[in-house]
Amino acid sequence: MPNAAPVLQSTITCPKCGHSATETMLTDACQFFYDCTGCGVLLRPNKGHCCVFCSFGSVPCPPIQADASGAACC
Repeated sequence: MPNAAPVLQSTITCPKCGHSATETMLTDACQFFYDCTGCGVLLRPNKGHCCVFCSFGSVPCPPIQADASGAACC
């Protein structure tokens, strides 16, 4: 059975101010930095995460979605 298509929209929530914004994830690269549009803080992935979507997003990045074990990295 083929894998389901990855979800490409994720809502990033800033841990500093709580502002949320829905963004489109890249399928061919990680996004290491994200400027919060609420307070301007520069978000970086938490230790052990490959990108800001895996740390602060409602949906993890496409490579993590594709790997059922959660061990894939961008």
